[in-house]
Amino acid sequence: MVNIFIKSFNRPFYLDRCLQSIENFVEGDFCVKVLDDGTPETYLSKIKEKHPKIEIITSENYQNKVAAIAENLQSGKEIDGFTIPTNLWYRAAKNASDYFIMIEDDVWFNHKINVNDLQETCQKNQISLLKLGWLGNKKDDEFVEISEITEEILRVEPKNLLLFPEFFNDLFFYNKFKFFTILYKLGIVDNATKQKYWALNSILMGFWQKEYWLHIWKNARGKVDEKQQLRNASNYYRKNQDNPNFIARLEKEALKTTFQSSATNSYHKYGDDFDVNYFNHLINQAWLNGSFDEMQNFPKDFSLEYFEKFLNEKIDKTAFRNWVSTFKNQYKNLGCEIE
Repeated sequence: MVNIFIKSFNRPFYLDRCLQSIENFVEGDFCVKVLDDGTPETYLSKIKEKHPKIEIITSENYQNKVAAIAENLQSGKEIDGFTIPTNLWYRAAKNASDYFIMIEDDVWFNHKINVNDLQETCQKNQISLLKLGWLGNKKDDEFVEISEITEEILRVEPKNLLLFPEFFNDLFFYNKFKFFTILYKLGIVDNATKQKYWALNSILMGFWQKEYWLHIWKNARGKVDEKQQLRNASNYYRKNQDNPNFIARLEKEALKTTFQSSATNSYHKYGDDFDVNYFNHLINQAWLNGSFDEMQNFPKDFSLEYFEKFLNEKIDKTAFRNWVSTFKNQYKNLGCEIE
């Protein structure tokens, strides 16, 4: 039995879409667990009603996050999107199957997979991370060697990674004692160097070997720390670098994500007069009362015109479209394929 974990926060309209796509596209022996950090109970009850086979597990900070959402709607006080439930995720992964899927509520499957087959292939070929999606990013392919493991799975071998012992790796990723700066001045690294290490990680779309995921997230303390994740991944990979199949990806991506919403305002403030928290509230309510179709425009993302049908005068539609355009361009500049 393969676990499918979905990290979730206050966007039941996307969570519903994600769960429906699992029912439509995922085959094999699996169970779905939603790891929720504050979606109000009214919404979770409807999710459970629509998808009775799933299990919903809430974080230790769940009630505080629910209260923060209510306070935001009442007074406009920002929701802290930087504090994340790493303890919840870690406990779930620690008690999971040897291989599991870890995704977020704003991704959805658009291509069939069989988790039994994937697990068998990963075990046979000693794959620690199989990427089910990578946002069509071919720009980062210059940092890796890609070749075939099977017709459906490609090995992804990082090229020219600097793999230091753990002590020096800490200096490298955090630039302690100006270690990275010194390497930069010596011409050993450049501004693109750290980007190469993302070949070892997947935030949204991973089929993981448990031990590797736990190593990447060890000592996470409720905050997003990408340097820590990449340092931990590098430490683990250094001990497994002779395995050419350590990282792999599907030949055809099986997951998509959105660039038209965010869980909070914390990470995507672009100077536009657009409040994503209030936007999510309006769409959540439309979804709750049954007027919002969670599968509209599938397998593509919801159309902007469809979203705009549910907005009121408090949301400037031009500001909304500008915000979406900036969000998309941010990832296009990284090499991602954005519709």
